[in-house]
Amino acid sequence: MADGARRARLARQDVDEDDDDDGFGDQRFPTAAPHAPDTVLAPREVASETAIDSIRREGLTGRQLRMARRMAQRNGMAVTSDFDAVRQLRARGIDPFQRSSILELVVADDGDGGQGGAGLPARTDLGAQRLPATIKPAQVPSTEVNAPAETPERLRARDIMRIQRDIARRRRRRMVLMGARLAFFVGLPTFLAGFYFYKVATPLYASYSAFVIQKAEPGAAAAGQLGGLVAGTTFANSQDSINVQQYLQSRDAMNRLDKDNGFKQAFEGPKIDPILRLPSHATNEETYDLYQRMVKIGYDPTEGSIKMEVIAPTGQEAAGFSRALISYAEQQVDHMTQRIREDQMTGARQSYEGAEKKLAAAQEKVVNLQQKFKVLSSTIEETLLTNQITALDSQLNQAKLTMQELMSNPNPPQARVQPLQRRIDNIEARIRTLRNRMTQNTSQGVSLATVQSDLLSAQADVQTRQMMLSQALQSLETARAEANRQVRYLSLSVSPVAADHPTYPRAFENTLVAFLIFAGLYLMVSMTVSILREQVSG
Repeated sequence: MADGARRARLARQDVDEDDDDDGFGDQRFPTAAPHAPDTVLAPREVASETAIDSIRREGLTGRQLRMARRMAQRNGMAVTSDFDAVRQLRARGIDPFQRSSILELVVADDGDGGQGGAGLPARTDLGAQRLPATIKPAQVPSTEVNAPAETPERLRARDIMRIQRDIARRRRRRMVLMGARLAFFVGLPTFLAGFYFYKVATPLYASYSAFVIQKAEPGAAAAGQLGGLVAGTTFANSQDSINVQQYLQSRDAMNRLDKDNGFKQAFEGPKIDPILRLPSHATNEETYDLYQRMVKIGYDPTEGSIKMEVIAPTGQEAAGFSRALISYAEQQVDHMTQRIREDQMTGARQSYEGAEKKLAAAQEKVVNLQQKFKVLSSTIEETLLTNQITALDSQLNQAKLTMQELMSNPNPPQARVQPLQRRIDNIEARIRTLRNRMTQNTSQGVSLATVQSDLLSAQADVQTRQMMLSQALQSLETARAEANRQVRYLSLSVSPVAADHPTYPRAFENTLVAFLIFAGLYLMVSMTVSILREQVSG
């Protein structure tokens, strides 16, 4: 009840004050009626009017005056105007424009023992302290009376101008901060990179070379098979090219190059910049990291060629390193097919040597048989015996005819018959001996059939061994041709030449790349921070 009565009384005071004050203060207009004769004011009232005039001259804004009135009402002060509210608050030692908590605005009145100017108790309860927020109207007429020439439109324009200037000032500050961040995170690293590439980096020379790995053309038989479909294309040697590329990029090739041409020594010493320089006792890993940067090898599957770029402090060193690596590649190509060729040739050569030895043994057996039986050839011996038997058989027939003619006489002459009969007996005996020699073994020797059988078997063995030797020889020649087809050749397309002008560093391109990298990193980090800030604030 007390709170309601207090609020009603304060509202009536505000209405009375608003009715008495027309908003123009002491400003006089030409058509206004003359003032009534001035009344004599008390010294206290004169001091109050003097203080209010001084407050008017301070140029307080309408918002500040409204804040002072609300603070005076909260403290239970009876004020006649906004300027009087400022005066009374200052008289009590309260700053009317201080932004403090509502709980700190509850101040007891010294004159009435903790009560307000109207005799009401001080509002210390939490209901009075937790006042609802005041809704500010869109446009509130100014209560300033110290500048009568200014209209609300001018005040509004001045406020808009002040807001625009504040926005421009904030925008300039943000642009300055953004420029500082760009200069620190993008400009400074780019400047350092450009300074290194232009002033510090050691000039490096590059030697270019290109080579192709080829193989012998396949024969007619191989060309007709399925493997001949890709024999003439770049895919036939792609595996060999990839193997050579991997070898040239290996630590083994680096160690051979360092041992033969001094790769480490070329990048040591004060002539090399600190970033590229190798320490005096560099490890193999440090050297290999530099080797991968200085030796660039690529395989082009469309052309089937291997392209190599070797970088060194001097042009002669770059060309020397390139020639050494090409020789290593040739040795590696030979080594890849050496085992296949050796396996093929070893088998064929062993087969040929075995056939050759067996043929010699068969021929030796034939010679031994001929020496044993004292027969050069069974066929010739058979022919001779057959001719002898034929001749004896002819003589026997002639003798028998003669004997038959003699025996046809009534009194055959015994002087002729007996010798003729002995001759016939001798011829028949000789024929039987010859026939036995051809078919039966006797105490005097081996039969011709046995000799012929042994000789024909030995001669057949010789012929067989000769045929096997011929086939082995043919296999050996085929293996040799196949081994020749397995041979890989390294054909040099572009020979390494010592450059007379430094190739690296490419200062402008590298500086531009560094700028793009740092700018991209800054942009990514800025976007990430902005997104996170928006998520946190939301």
